[in-house]
Amino acid sequence: MHPPINTPVASRRPSLSRRTFLRGSGVLMALPWLDSLPAWSAAPATDQATDAPPPKYPQRFAAIFVGNGINSDHWWAKGAGAEMELSRTLAPLAPLRTKLNVFEGLFNKPAVGVGIHPGQTGNILSGMPLMKGAVLRGGISMDQVLANRLGLETMQPSLVLGCEQPITGYHETNFSMAYSSHISWQNADSPVPMEVYPSLAFDSLFENRGNRRTQSILDRIKDDAASLARKISAEDHRKLDEYLTSVREVEKRVDRMRSDQTKAEENARDRGRPLLAMNRPDNGLPEDIRDHMRLMCDIVALAFQTDRTRVATLVLCRDLSGLFYPFLGVRKTHHSASHDDLSDDFEKIARYYVSNLAYLASRLDAMPEGEGTVLDHSCLLYLSNMFSGSKHDNTRLPVLTVGGLGGTLATGRVLDFTKAGDGNRKLCSLHLSLMDRMGVTLPRFGDADARLAGI
Repeated sequence: MHPPINTPVASRRPSLSRRTFLRGSGVLMALPWLDSLPAWSAAPATDQATDAPPPKYPQRFAAIFVGNGINSDHWWAKGAGAEMELSRTLAPLAPLRTKLNVFEGLFNKPAVGVGIHPGQTGNILSGMPLMKGAVLRGGISMDQVLANRLGLETMQPSLVLGCEQPITGYHETNFSMAYSSHISWQNADSPVPMEVYPSLAFDSLFENRGNRRTQSILDRIKDDAASLARKISAEDHRKLDEYLTSVREVEKRVDRMRSDQTKAEENARDRGRPLLAMNRPDNGLPEDIRDHMRLMCDIVALAFQTDRTRVATLVLCRDLSGLFYPFLGVRKTHHSASHDDLSDDFEKIARYYVSNLAYLASRLDAMPEGEGTVLDHSCLLYLSNMFSGSKHDNTRLPVLTVGGLGGTLATGRVLDFTKAGDGNRKLCSLHLSLMDRMGVTLPRFGDADARLAGI
């Protein structure tokens, strides 16, 4: 059993001290690092100026999940740092080599040998055994452990996003399909509701309710922004303009998708069908998944930059996915293509998803924060529920991290645990190690009571 960690949402009160915010009607946005303002993340002053601790930047965590594995012939890395050699699939991460870790040989033992697909997925962030049948039973996921402990520091404890609607029913193995759809779990029997509509995800971040949905965030904070602009240096003025422009660009793309969603809801009512039962684009989701996934990555980046939350999960593609990839020249759906996982087609699919990770990481790396970037103070954990889709083999998993959590996590490495022994290659040992670095220390988590060696 884990120590009690759930905090009632009603009792949450964001700790907003030592931060500089732009305020407006119903919205509060943390500023990026501006040199001409007092350090927004600096600790309170002490009696002796020389005794003041150095500025501490917020740490962020995001888990990015892709179902059904990868092409194992093209999933490898060699060397270290700027000289690291990357396989074809990992090539999109080449500009980020020095901030990348490639983990080989890790596995989620409670998901091995219990049944394919949902039994391999629902506990990837919890490491707890899953129950078959009508009753969901697993464990709280690591992102929610972090959200419960660190969520008081932000307006929203966590952001849980997906790019496909969850599926219902039961698999032939008698595991609920809920396990195939959700990686974020608030407790043993309840997944965190996953938001698949970009407009609703955006609205949840910025408290867009009622007529606020039709009012630009920048209009709501313009007076505060104008006042601030008069007090900062020319260089910081440029940073502020870039920051506000990036917010507005995401907002405009969200507005376009909000219109599509509204039309879809009206069509569903006219046809007497539930929206969830309709296919894209009739359900209001973008027909081109590239637009959808890119915008969801931008929303995560914006959430971290504005400090609305510091914890996120993003299911780009769930287990048993039915997504299509015409832009890659691939005819099969994702799940079908995974049954020929050593094919060029499935390698293209795997590389496409790594490119989404690279995009999100690059967005964060382009956001200055002190002497580093938002990525330097974050960790993006990228993983799948199996290595081989044709064999449904999850005795090892594809796992990457990007970002150094404020210097607490060494990067630019290939870490091979293939021959370390089952007790020393547990995915939950990595989860424990990452949580430690974010100030959340547990005696055990999932099936692990030891940290991952050497990281």
